[in-house]
Amino acid sequence: MATTIYESGTVHLIDGTELYITPLKLKYLREFMVAFEAVKEANGDSEAISALAECARICMKQFYPSIKTIEDLEDSVDLPTIYKILDISADIKINEDKEEESVKEQAVESGSTWDDLDLAKLESEVFLLGIWKDFEELEKSISMPELISILNIKRDLDYEEKRFFAGIQGVDLDKQNGGKGGQDLWEEKKAKFFSGGATSDPNDIVSYQGPNAAKAGFGIDMGLGYEKLVEN
Repeated sequence: MATTIYESGTVHLIDGTELYITPLKLKYLREFMVAFEAVKEANGDSEAISALAECARICMKQFYPSIKTIEDLEDSVDLPTIYKILDISADIKINEDKEEESVKEQAVESGSTWDDLDLAKLESEVFLLGIWKDFEELEKSISMPELISILNIKRDLDYEEKRFFAGIQGVDLDKQNGGKGGQDLWEEKKAKFFSGGATSDPNDIVSYQGPNAAKAGFGIDMGLGYEKLVEN
């Protein structure tokens, strides 16, 4: 089954211009996440929507640089289009028909978090591959799903190499480490990131979203849905 690293899509500006939207490159995602703090601190939906518009304006730096101001953005896209841009570029999911939850609640609950991911450390690990001349070029080149995918392969290959040489010396590295050691912690962190903090269990269906769902070939919004149950 063919899989993808991330989801992409197209949106149309009011003047008919078609934009191809992908996850934000790390350079813009950093700025996006700083602006997203204003959504968390918003007093009501009106402030939250204004903050989300600023987040969308930051997205335009990657997708359509001629949109430079909030006024430019408002002249170019409607609110549903802003929501679609945020969904594809940063996995911020907002359903206007979901009346039981406010826009702010939906945005904050779906927003991915870097709280448990040391981005600088992860970038440093990938940088050792020697592909990019500096960290600025790296951040301009890849998105978070691409970073996670590269690290998955790199860590798997590193571990297989260590296991091979340990085996030559008669050491069962899997048994010695109780599994893959650091890989287990890495899987937990990925699960927490892709589930928006909802779970750290990589086997929990909530963690099968975005790139995790694409890698598995199924998951949330790929033939599966889920509903949060609130205990009384």
